[in-house]
Amino acid sequence: MTVDNHKMWNELDMDVEMHDLLCEALPVAFGDVYLSQENRPEGMDFFNMVVADIHGIRPAELIKHQEAGGKVVGTFCIHVPDEIAVAGGAISTGLCSGSQFWVPGGEKYVPTATCPLIKASLGARFDRTCPFFRIADLFIGETTCDGKKKAWEILAEDAPMHIMDLPQMKREKDLLHWRDEILGYKDKIEELTGNQVTEESLHDAIVLINNKRRALQRLNAFRKEEKLPISGKDVLLVQQIAFYDDPARFAQMTNALSDELEQRVKDGVSVFPEGTKRILLSGTPLSIPNWKVHHIVETSGAAVVGEEMCTGSRYYEGLVDEEPTDMEGMINALNERYMDIHCACFTPNTERIDDIIRLAKEWNVDGVIDVNLKFCGIYDIEGYTVERALQEAGIPVLGIETDYTDEDAEQLRTRIGAFIEMIGEK
Repeated sequence: MTVDNHKMWNELDMDVEMHDLLCEALPVAFGDVYLSQENRPEGMDFFNMVVADIHGIRPAELIKHQEAGGKVVGTFCIHVPDEIAVAGGAISTGLCSGSQFWVPGGEKYVPTATCPLIKASLGARFDRTCPFFRIADLFIGETTCDGKKKAWEILAEDAPMHIMDLPQMKREKDLLHWRDEILGYKDKIEELTGNQVTEESLHDAIVLINNKRRALQRLNAFRKEEKLPISGKDVLLVQQIAFYDDPARFAQMTNALSDELEQRVKDGVSVFPEGTKRILLSGTPLSIPNWKVHHIVETSGAAVVGEEMCTGSRYYEGLVDEEPTDMEGMINALNERYMDIHCACFTPNTERIDDIIRLAKEWNVDGVIDVNLKFCGIYDIEGYTVERALQEAGIPVLGIETDYTDEDAEQLRTRIGAFIEMIGEK
């Protein structure tokens, strides 16, 4: 933390004294979870640096962009197409939503029995303790759940909002509706920035964001190796940073990390002992700095080799078709890609079940842990279907519910440890 950061935070009208409490706690948590690991790839140094100054370096870049006449858009969900904002000359960024630090502030506005991600988002904004919430010129909400829909009404009292109405089914008329929502978002970005989204700028943006996805796909492919050259915690961190960092720089640094991992594979380097059990996580997203479940799994004798989550495969697996170069063709390509995300908000949602089983087989996992953030009704209820399908497929599964606190850490460690021990006996 530097004097320059304090100056920037003051100019953003942040509650600097309260924010300093977060800045004091984060390095300790990061050290305990990440820096305690042995034999980490050197390429993680870049991502360590990003976290070390996560409320300094990138916010300063966003402010510089604004000073040059640019706009910044804050998004909450992977259904919002980043390509549209980028094509209009804006920067799209993730927002603060993954720490218990922000939850009490959110509980001033919504019931305690609301998912911690929603409470943390509101708390970060209203308590003025997240620079990304102070910088963004526009926030893009979406209708993925009832809690969010009501939260956006509250947030709109304090911040400029644009809401995208995500259909809850995937019929032809729903696809047409989402296409109209993308076009409406395009109009909003053009109004915000004063720039036209052209065929050339949109195609360039599609390629740029696809390259970020390709970098994440390449990184995650190393987790198929029998000898794992990188921990699940480190890959999670990279995936979380993908929501904030400059897309071109992120792809470059992630590919550099993958170059190192390629050599590690050739050299037979593994960060886990031989015979370590392989776990796939599925369920609700794990926003930075939510590292709890990964840390418990990987200090209980297993390795996390994949995440069927929004902060995981749902974010990077599908590419937007780059072949169309006309506006109609590119909008259709965006529509198809973003409606092919298998969120629990959809009904029916058999594609998500298929994804989990496919990932479990492709990454050769020994078991699946289905993670639900407390009070997230859609994923909690869908957990019944997920667990039944995995049991029928002969894949061991454990369903857990948690939040951002550490109060359940020991209970989770006991349950996860017993699950790992059970699959070790098979």
